[in-house]
Amino acid sequence: MIDRIQIQRLRELPIEEVAERLGLEVKKHKCLCPFHDDKHPSLSFSRSRNSYRCFVCGAHGGPIDLVMNHQGKTFPEACEWLGGPRPPQSPLKGEDGNGQVEFDPGRYARFFEHPWLSPEACRFLYDERRIDPRVVSWCRLTSWTDRQGIHWLQIPYYDPKGQLIGLQSRNLDYQKPSSQKPPFKGGLEGLRFRFPRGSRCTIYNLQVLPLLRDGEPLYITEGCSDCWAMLSSGHKAIAIPSATLLLPHESRTLQALAANRSTTFHMYPDRDLPGEQLFLQLRDILPNLQHHHLPPGCKDYAEAWARKLKTKN
Repeated sequence: MIDRIQIQRLRELPIEEVAERLGLEVKKHKCLCPFHDDKHPSLSFSRSRNSYRCFVCGAHGGPIDLVMNHQGKTFPEACEWLGGPRPPQSPLKGEDGNGQVEFDPGRYARFFEHPWLSPEACRFLYDERRIDPRVVSWCRLTSWTDRQGIHWLQIPYYDPKGQLIGLQSRNLDYQKPSSQKPPFKGGLEGLRFRFPRGSRCTIYNLQVLPLLRDGEPLYITEGCSDCWAMLSSGHKAIAIPSATLLLPHESRTLQALAANRSTTFHMYPDRDLPGEQLFLQLRDILPNLQHHHLPPGCKDYAEAWARKLKTKN
């Protein structure tokens, strides 16, 4: 089963590369439209919106839509196709020998040297989520506003040594589509998360691991917001959005904590099926993972934490 983080990463795949994987010949951000009898290139690609549009037949969408419409696949089938192995290619600039794009930490590290929070970011973190300012400082959260006026919260990912290994941007203006509205077909305003190519965003807050004492509990959360709430409550925590994305060495790192430091692992799964599935997947890796129940009416730990503080006030 593909989770929402994996789906978001598939939506971030460069649209022109997806088109070329489908056999379309892209030149100067255009190609012959495969959805009608096209004699002159009328299918146009937008890198800024990561979308395609034909100005003749009106076909449009993002990477997943392109695969669905071109291959006649369902949404899950298109996601499986996009997530499958790529055809052999020569390594491009910025790729390693395996054709994987490398994350360039030097390009982004300066943003977190002097973090700045916009009013929208402060409202989200302090008013809505009730996150402790010390946690915001520890996690080096910062923010920015793009040319379209969209407000983003930038969330850096570090390895246990404190080296920047990835970056996640969260759309603070995102609104979940209602059942009355048509599904989003392209444009950054409809994206909830963005990841620079090559980002290793599998485990969040790894820099806390060297601070663990022998026998000290470590809490595992499903997302960054839950992790900030857990840290604000005084517990050491990491976030693992998907067990299926864990790399082998990351699984071994967690297993070594249990073996060498007698670390016990705890989790408040989100109150939904994916949350319980994540707990079961992680328990296969960490047999001593303990299950805790959220307070009634709370969908995740971030909501439980915010509600607790609002009740006190």
